[in-house]
Amino acid sequence: MTQPKTIIFIGPQGSGKGTQIEKVKSALERQDAVRRIVDIQTGRRFRSLAAAGETFAENKVAATLDSGQLQSDFLTAVLWGQAMLNRLDPKSHLLIDGFPRTVAQIADLEDACTFFERGHIDIVNLDTPEEVVRARMESRAREDDTEESIEERLRWYREETIPVVEYYRNRKGTAVHDIDGTKDIEGVYADIVASLTIG
Repeated sequence: MTQPKTIIFIGPQGSGKGTQIEKVKSALERQDAVRRIVDIQTGRRFRSLAAAGETFAENKVAATLDSGQLQSDFLTAVLWGQAMLNRLDPKSHLLIDGFPRTVAQIADLEDACTFFERGHIDIVNLDTPEEVVRARMESRAREDDTEESIEERLRWYREETIPVVEYYRNRKGTAVHDIDGTKDIEGVYADIVASLTIG
């Protein structure tokens, strides 16, 4: 593998992004052991922040998670930006889950990619129908997966994040890989590594 990968995972909550980013990370580690792999999972970072529950920001993040609302662009940029500053360089592989979630967030990521001298971007679009992800979220029994929060997340994904995928379809230097998210974990993973030509 001659060039570092920049891979952004996009899909509704419950589409399996977190599981697949870990599997792709392991595949890259096997194939390219020399390079550092930086994975930034925005949702996980927000949940860690909320779990502390000590500051105003931590408590507000927790309340937002419980309601299913989008976190502020400011906080999102701070969290993934700090992770980039601490760990990323132009030679590293970069895996991102949960950012950008809105068209407004794209500009910050574009700026960061320019700063860190990132080239080609791959988008893994986990195309998963609402009824499938709704059932998955209901079955995983996470505290913030209430009926109301699930519906709110599906709404903002529909309204805010799907336009992000459409933006990347038209962006020069970007490949959007549409993956059938209804398959089982191994089936989705097989389609991802085949599309990205890794593994």
